[in-house]
Amino acid sequence: MNAMNNAYLVQRATRSSQVGLVLLGVLVLVLASLPFWADRAVLRQVVEFAYYLALAQMWNLLAGYAGMVSVGQQAFVGLGGYLLFVLASQLGVPPLAAVFLAGLVVALLAVPTALVLFRLRGAYFAIGTWVVAEVFRLGLAQVGSLGGGSGQSLPASIVRQIGGSRDGREMLMYFSALAIAVGAVLVVYLLLRSRQGLALTAIRDSEPASGSLGINVFRTKLLVYVLAAGCTGVVGALIFLQKLRISPDAAFSVQDWTAAVIFIVIIGGIGTLEGPLIGTLIYFILRSCFAEFGALYMIILGAVAVLMMLKAPQGVWGLVSERFGWQLFPMQRRLTSL
Repeated sequence: MNAMNNAYLVQRATRSSQVGLVLLGVLVLVLASLPFWADRAVLRQVVEFAYYLALAQMWNLLAGYAGMVSVGQQAFVGLGGYLLFVLASQLGVPPLAAVFLAGLVVALLAVPTALVLFRLRGAYFAIGTWVVAEVFRLGLAQVGSLGGGSGQSLPASIVRQIGGSRDGREMLMYFSALAIAVGAVLVVYLLLRSRQGLALTAIRDSEPASGSLGINVFRTKLLVYVLAAGCTGVVGALIFLQKLRISPDAAFSVQDWTAAVIFIVIIGGIGTLEGPLIGTLIYFILRSCFAEFGALYMIILGAVAVLMMLKAPQGVWGLVSERFGWQLFPMQRRLTSL
């Protein structure tokens, strides 16, 4: 009788998550101060790290939480980059504003794409996303005003608007990349803590069962797909704003923008918010150690990924969380008696 009268409290935060949030806050502050004392090589590494972290968070949201495994995320990277060039060069939109406007347009373009792809399931969906990316790549390669197959560079008049000088441009790109990476993590975190996050988990585990519980599967998946596309488009626009040049092969590279991101998420821990962060760190460590070995570097990455999937499919963070019970973000719900 007494047990039936006990009151319970739903808690998300744990001691490890409280410590983790403090450490992450300190890390963000250190990174924000980096331009004032670090050299350019370090800043460029951090900018690239931020790109891949944001891309990995979006792919993990699709595959790890919504169960939509995509091998065509390069479609949205490339579209974001090309829209930046169109908006800034041809329509006169300020470059930084064009980055976010490009993401919005990519999100709108993702809606009709989703209506086609959502008719496919499993491996067919994955292949369909790659086909869509190839259609965009081949189509844009035929547009002469965008440089055709050889691509084009941003005009000097546009480049001068980015920070006013080389140092100003690098400072602006650094803080923009840092803001986008932090923003991507926050977007995923807030989404997963909402009712939509619970719906995503249910859909990933079983679409028929979640539908029987009253969850609108199509609407929830569409929301996630469009959100991931828009954020990926913003990252793509910022990537090519930094590069100052774009071409179809670079913009829609499956190796650079999808294969590497899948590796990051698989290694770090798919279906966890911490996994992409750990995976990006591991990816950059492996790249710095083995990139000079050429083709052998790709073999090493593939071998590491296969070994991880066989021995620890939950990823590095999954192993750590299972062994020590740690979590950096207060995500899981726990019942505690009052």
